[in-house]
This record gives sequence, C-alpha cells and structure tokens, in this order.
Amino acid sequence: MTFDTTDDLAFLPLGGTGEIGMNLNVYRLDGQLLAVDCGIGFGGADAPEAEILVPDPAWLAERRDRLVGMVITHAHEDHLGAVASLWPLLRCPLYASPFASAVLRRKLGEAGLLHEVTLHTLPLSSRVKVGNFDLQFLRVSHSVPEAQALAIRTRHGIVLHTGDWKLDPNPLIGEPTDEAGFAALGEEGVLAMVCDSTNALVDGHSGSEADVREALTALIATLKGRVAVACFATNIARLESITHAAMAAGRRVALFGRSLRNADAAARETGYFKDLPPFLDEEEAGYLPDDELLLICTGSQGEPRSALAKIAADTHPQISLGEGDTVIFSSRMIPGNEKAIMNVEAALYRAGCRVITPDSEHPVHVSGHPAKEELRRLYDLVKPRHAVPVHGEWRHLQEHAALARQFGAIPHLIEDGDVLRLGPDPVEVSETVQSGKLAVDGSRLLPLEGGVLGARRRMLFNGVVVGSLAVDDAGRVRGTPQISAPGLFEQGEEAPAQIAADLARLVNDLPAPLRREDSALREAARTALRKAIGRRLRKRPLVELHLLRV
Repeated sequence: MTFDTTDDLAFLPLGGTGEIGMNLNVYRLDGQLLAVDCGIGFGGADAPEAEILVPDPAWLAERRDRLVGMVITHAHEDHLGAVASLWPLLRCPLYASPFASAVLRRKLGEAGLLHEVTLHTLPLSSRVKVGNFDLQFLRVSHSVPEAQALAIRTRHGIVLHTGDWKLDPNPLIGEPTDEAGFAALGEEGVLAMVCDSTNALVDGHSGSEADVREALTALIATLKGRVAVACFATNIARLESITHAAMAAGRRVALFGRSLRNADAAARETGYFKDLPPFLDEEEAGYLPDDELLLICTGSQGEPRSALAKIAADTHPQISLGEGDTVIFSSRMIPGNEKAIMNVEAALYRAGCRVITPDSEHPVHVSGHPAKEELRRLYDLVKPRHAVPVHGEWRHLQEHAALARQFGAIPHLIEDGDVLRLGPDPVEVSETVQSGKLAVDGSRLLPLEGGVLGARRRMLFNGVVVGSLAVDDAGRVRGTPQISAPGLFEQGEEAPAQIAADLARLVNDLPAPLRREDSALREAARTALRKAIGRRLRKRPLVELHLLRV
C-alpha cells in the first residue's frame, strides 16, 4: 500500500517529529492532501554551515495537484516561518487566524508573494470544509495569541491535531484552553490524537503567564542602569508583560530587532496592545537616561545576526550595554541552541552585565507547552483510541507514549517520513517516503548534503586555497604563481611562497602534451596544488585554480 491510495485516512509528518522545529504535517483523506503548519529550524552545532533550515517538501510538491490547502495552527516561526520559502513549490491556499494571517502577510510581502497567495483569514473557533476535510478549530492557550488545535472529522473517525498548547488559567492575552470543547470531542469519540510532546519529560504544570508578569514587575523595579529583555517576538503576552513592568518602573521601551517590530505591527493590526504606548525606535533609545530605558531584543536563541548578539559583541550601531546594566533571558533554550546562547551570555558577562536566565531564582519565563499534568488532563478529556506523539525528540516521544498508555490509548512512535495509516484498521505505519532538510541560503533552498553546502562545510573545517598561475603557449609557468588561502596562514608566514614554488615546479615537470591543453593543464595544476598543500599542512582544504595562458 502506498500513500497515493485514494480510500483511506493517513498522517505523514515531513518535519517536526523526532525533532523540535520545522513542523510540516500532511493528512491524506480519500486521495486529497491537507498540510498543517510549515516552519523553520536552526542549523546549530549539527549544521554550522546553515543558519536556517526548512523541511524538504519534495514529496508533497510532486503531489500538489491534490493538495487542497495548508492550515497554520499558530504564528510561531517553527510553524509558519517556512511558508514564504516553500509556498512557491506547493502553491496551495492558506488558512490562518487573524493574528497568524497578519504575520504571514508581512512575510509574504517581504518575499514578493503577497499578491500570488490565496490567504483565508478565519475567525477563531471556526468550522470550515477544505476539500474532503471537515475542520473544527479549538482554542488553546500558548505563548502566542490565537493558537488553535484542529479536529479533523472523517468517515474513519475524528483526528485531533493539538498543535502547540498548554493549560494556563490566566494567559493574559486571549482566553484559556477550551477544555469543554475537548471534552465534547471526547464524548463524540476520537480515533487518534496527534499531540505536542515538547515537555513530556517535565513533571507538574508548565506555569502561568500571569506569574511571569508578576515576577518581571517585581524584578525590573529593583534594577538600575539599562535593562534588556530577550524573548520570542511573537510572544505577545510576554511583550505586554515586559512593557507593563517597565512602565511601572518609570522606564520607556524600545524594540531592537526586525521580527519584534513586525510582531508589534501584527499585534496592533489585530487589536492587541490597545493600552500600550508606541514603542521607541532604536535610534531614539540611546538618548534616554540609562535608568529610564528598557530594551526588548531579538536573539534569545543566540542567533548570530540578532540584535542581542550584536549588542553583546559591541557591534550594534545604536546601543551598547556594559557595567551596571542587566540582561534578562525571558525564554527557554531550544535544544541545539545551547552553545550559541551561552556564547552570547559569556560576551555579556565580559562586558560587565548582570545576566538573569530562567534558571535563576527569578521566574522570568514559563513554557508554552504542556508538562505531564497538563498532558494527563487532556488525555482524560479527549480519551483517544490512538496517540501519536509529535513535536519532540525521541526521548520526548517515548515519555509521551508511556503516559498515553496509562489512559488506554495505543501509542504510535513515528518519525519524519513515516506514513501512519489511521483508517481503515489496522492503524500502522504502511510505508516511508522522502523527507529531509533544506538550508535557506538567501532566496535559494539548498540540500544539506549537496555540493554547495558540502563545499562550505569543507571550507569551514579545512579552509580554502585559490591558486593563480600564468603559462606560455608551451605550458611553462611565467612569473610566480599567486596563492590565496584565507583561514589557513598567518600574515608573514613563508608557507604560501613555498607552496607557490612547489606548484611552479610540479607544473613545469608535467608532460609537454598535457601542458598544451587548457582543461587538462588546469586539472593537473589543481592536483599539483592539492599535493603541495597536503605536504605542507597535512590538511585537505577546498582547492581552486585559475589558469591564464599568455
């Protein structure tokens, strides 16, 4: 059986299962396909040559004639950040809440796609038919406004796709999770629940956003000097909490980072921040006395081009932080970003800043994902027959599966590319299809294992050598070859001159017929340069050679 059959119900994650980030899920019902979310991830230590990663949509793109739409559950980057990059390959209608639509419009506009995309903005808690799919949205609380779960009604049964969620009795922006709606689904009968696993290893409860506002207000009131807070741009409740805390301490707030300014514009467009004054521009911030300024910055994950990374490196053109200033990280570490975050923290410490993280005695962050007690509550309400843990690494999925068994659900541990047939019975993995990761490189999408990134990886670890030499008609070297090897030699070293001499000697020793043909001579000279480098450095850098016949 293949995923191209036309009379069953199946679930296929192409990203976000067995990993955190890059969510791209596909449902197939009676031959039609529905995509749910389309997000980014970070290269991190595993792929230092690529800053931003997206799921490989090749399998889905080949079947886009059957793709009836893409639903966005909420406005976090790991759920919608890849839309502008991948939509040209999929070209399907988009469905999103007002806030997620506002965020998407800015991203699509920056990519020059806004007038090509059909974007349906749906009221919260809508019910809509998209092709064969009968979709009901359910309100959930999360660390972004208007997050929604998705109930998919089919002739095989109901599938509940939770998206990211938690149970917060006081989320500050938006209403709490619709527990009554989930209970009603449970009474109706749920075939399978595809559910967030991020905090499946965490005991207890994730905590409330209201507790963070109280803690930030108390903390910021005690601080002197400049204060900077790093958080996720789309955590609108957190931005509001930071701003209220700043105002209570007599400080004005400036936003540092493009994604924060975009999130502010999207929030105000959709009716949030009504009681907040306009934020200061970056240019205005430097003119305020230190004790009257608070910065909200991008860069909570150590992103090298973010505002906070530039401030930490003292390369930001508008602002600096130093002795007597405080930086608060109001966010969790996404797995894989630990080293980058610690590098930024270390630079801030060197500058003399006080650094406060969620691991300190101050509760400056709560997760937007459910801990074990919240998972138990949802299973008690929904009572699914089958459980499909997603949005987590394998350790999270396994712990989630063990919890699901306690409530009588049959867990199915799958990863990206696995096709889980949900109906008709039996529920099982029927096949595996192509999945993977692509790197966003400007306007291009590059395979991680392709030639460009492979060369970049070699340059990163072994450097690059470029040789230039001129030869006469007979192929004899004229003058001295030039060797450029950034990242391999210190200024003043004799090795480049020695390598140039080796290259000239090796080329002159080549057979005369080979030296008369440009392509053969160029390849032989490249090989000779590679040998000369190997003898001197015992490394295998990327080697290029420019040949000029005079």
